[in-house]
Amino acid sequence: MAPSKKNATKGSEKTADKTNTKGKSSGNKSDKKDDAGKLKPASAINSRHILCEKHSKKEEALTKLREGAKFDDVAREFSEDKARQGGSLGWKTRGALDAAFEKAAYELEPSTTGSPKYAEVKTGHGYHIIMVEGRR
Repeated sequence: MAPSKKNATKGSEKTADKTNTKGKSSGNKSDKKDDAGKLKPASAINSRHILCEKHSKKEEALTKLREGAKFDDVAREFSEDKARQGGSLGWKTRGALDAAFEKAAYELEPSTTGSPKYAEVKTGHGYHIIMVEGRR
């Protein structure tokens, strides 16, 4: 009689698993847990940045962002690069950007200019504040 109870319990656990993953394999379920802290790999990103030669100017730009200013407006005001289009770099594939810049950018979640999620990085070009608008 004890073996039949174990089988019944196992069967109900399997049913519960099928209900929770409805239409998904168990592999997808574990991937979903991993995705909570990680982004899916991307081969290209659509990014914006604010480039400042001096640390103090980068800090001023960060202060504006923390106060709620839009990323593209802050980029137009503070960025010292040639791209005056709100800091837009467009779509860039892996390997097309400075290694330190690329590492930071590919770890960012996509966000909007009105509510940016950004990272800071220093490269040979200066201090960057980076945000990503899209991944593919």
